Amino acid sequence: MAPAPIPAHVQEMLAVAMTPMAASVYYPATQPCWYSSYPRRRRDAVVVAASASSSPEETKDVVIVGAGIAGLATALSLRRLGVGATVLEQGPSLRAGGTSLTLFKNGWRVLDSIGVADELRAKYLRFQGMRMRSSVGGRDLREFSFEEEAPGQEVRAVERRVLLETLASNLPPGAISFSSKLKSVAGQGADGTLLELQDGRRLRSKVVVGCDGVNSPIARWMGFSEPRYVGHMAFRGLADYAGAGGHPFEPKVNYIYGRGLRAGFVPVSPTKVYWFICFNSPTPGPKNTDAAALKKEALELVRGWPDDLVAVMRSTPDDSVVKTPLVDRWLWPGVAPSASRGGVVLVGDAWHPMTPNLGQGACCALEDAVVLARRLAPAVLATGVGEALREYERERWGRIFPLTARAGLVGALVQWGNPAVCAVRDGVVIPRLVRLGPFLEHTNFECGLLEPAPPSP
Repeated sequence: MAPAPIPAHVQEMLAVAMTPMAASVYYPATQPCWYSSYPRRRRDAVVVAASASSSPEETKDVVIVGAGIAGLATALSLRRLGVGATVLEQGPSLRAGGTSLTLFKNGWRVLDSIGVADELRAKYLRFQGMRMRSSVGGRDLREFSFEEEAPGQEVRAVERRVLLETLASNLPPGAISFSSKLKSVAGQGADGTLLELQDGRRLRSKVVVGCDGVNSPIARWMGFSEPRYVGHMAFRGLADYAGAGGHPFEPKVNYIYGRGLRAGFVPVSPTKVYWFICFNSPTPGPKNTDAAALKKEALELVRGWPDDLVAVMRSTPDDSVVKTPLVDRWLWPGVAPSASRGGVVLVGDAWHPMTPNLGQGACCALEDAVVLARRLAPAVLATGVGEALREYERERWGRIFPLTARAGLVGALVQWGNPAVCAVRDGVVIPRLVRLGPFLEHTNFECGLLEPAPPSP
């Protein structure tokens, strides 16, 4: 008997889910919060406090909290428009952790606009296509060519560490203040927002940009809910083939589907291969910091799966394997707080954490940076910034809310373990119905170039 017709909206979500899972790995300043409510204040939460400190205040135009992708991209975007910013990073150096992250053409357009794309393109492979297989015997379901299915699409995976270093190297010396952990938002007024740091310093800034990640203390201070655990966990790793003279893989996305479990791997560079496993779990469970045990657990999940995936995982250093919960926050209109409060505004994961099912977390953070800089720079150089921050929110909300919701829905659908649904996916949807072009329309974001400000006389 022929299978029942698949509703159009189900076809779309299944098809979109075939795109590669983003490789972003977050290392928040605090212990990950995996649940949607937070009745108690955490020990390092940012609080509003009237300080009696006698430390002198430093005056700034723009302070950016967090030297991750969003923070550094925002600083660099503002600099190209003639606005300097101080970036506060709580660690003693740039965060070197993480594996890699996938950037689609909208992300590359932003990197072009801020002048660092070609430096990164020279180091990383451009994916030519995608191969989809079943976990049962590695049976091929379908292959795609990006050039044929989505002309003009540019997809590469980049190492998170290298992306951060590249962004930072294009900022002036001293722009990043390391070992600078935010203690409190001590007050707001007509003369700006007063920040207190753990080391006793006090900064008063016309604008404060919260780029402090998925578990943002600034977002909590602004009234946002904790990110919501979506019921899926992910293992990620970065295999190293330098000692073997390079890996043997073509520059393609390799995606493998099971029941309630999916995995994949992509060659990042001639010597590095990124891989992931996404699996269902009702709770995140206890945090495990034993690197060797994490790798063993990941391998156990894909026992009997295609040999090339297992070989990539075995070629991964133990300390390059991470396990993280997948979380998001849907910015419901009329329910979610505003993205700005006075002169404080959120960017990237601090505002809109999303699951990696569309590969848009890092891309959207980069988009935020350019849009905010373009709105904010004239206001900082002139007078008030309030309307510029509201314009930024209006422009970005209409894009990031649908993407966050879509990514969450796609993840829920593609993680189904129902045998009948999986059979239809493998026998009908992937081989006959999936069309990449229409389902990558969300990557057609045009940000234009940020023209560098003329040099000062």
